[in-house]
Amino acid sequence: MLCAAIDIGSNTTRILVAEPADGQLKKVMEQRAYTRIGQARLGDGTIPEEKIEEVAEVVETQVHLAREVGAEYFRAVATAALRDAPNGKEAAAAIEDAAGVPINVVSEQEEGRLSFLGATKALGHPTEGRVAVVDVGGGSTEIIVGTVDGGVEQVRSWPIGSGQLAEELIESDPPSASEIRRVRDRIDEVFGEVRITQPEHAVAVGGSATSLRKIVGSRLEYETLERSIRVLSGDDAAEVGRQFELDPVRVRMLPTGVMILEKVSELLGRELQIGKGGIREGIVLDMLNGGIDVSEFALTPG
Repeated sequence: MLCAAIDIGSNTTRILVAEPADGQLKKVMEQRAYTRIGQARLGDGTIPEEKIEEVAEVVETQVHLAREVGAEYFRAVATAALRDAPNGKEAAAAIEDAAGVPINVVSEQEEGRLSFLGATKALGHPTEGRVAVVDVGGGSTEIIVGTVDGGVEQVRSWPIGSGQLAEELIESDPPSASEIRRVRDRIDEVFGEVRITQPEHAVAVGGSATSLRKIVGSRLEYETLERSIRVLSGDDAAEVGRQFELDPVRVRMLPTGVMILEKVSELLGRELQIGKGGIREGIVLDMLNGGIDVSEFALTPG
């Protein structure tokens, strides 16, 4: 049962093709495109027609690639980029027409549930107590709290993300000290009054977190997050990308993502473990849940 999950986000449009194999969820194909819908939106928040056409072409190509490797089942979701746009439903319909698969614009609660499912099933070890899954996207940040056995208890979302902050507050490459301060000040404004019940475990998912694995490893604590900021503000995006095998487009947005993760880690009172699964893995597991007990499956690289 080969399943394809497509995630249309504010920064990227990604596809994962995976299947159950020997009690594991085996990744068969992954592909991404930096479609940057969030940065293309007009003053009133609408998505321009040319950007909708670009994303539709990307999704159409991803569906074609997935079918070539044998994908039988598809689910495509769109998150904040379309959810918050006045013409988000029209954009989803246009992408659906071009790609030939339904596009589901998911709510914050559904996005959180899928991210939590994908992240917690990929932990690879028994986990007692509450888990906070932190998903820093291009246009929004979610904190999802729950337990592995009981599922999601709470989803909280804020309209602040790595791509949006980078577009608004960073012009220099690498970012200047004053730009770093402005970003920190904006993040403090958004999260200043936020109070969250502190969990026993915290997992970071999303593009910022997974990119950081290449720079500082799998655990994000104060010292490693600060070190990553020094790296990202020390050289231009092309050079950092060359050193750590990262796309320069991602590198340009990474400092803002790091600073959001840093603030959330402070709020949770925990260092963050970089997760091996996220919303796309959650989508596949949710699809399999129609006839297979997903508790029997873990995640492994393809």
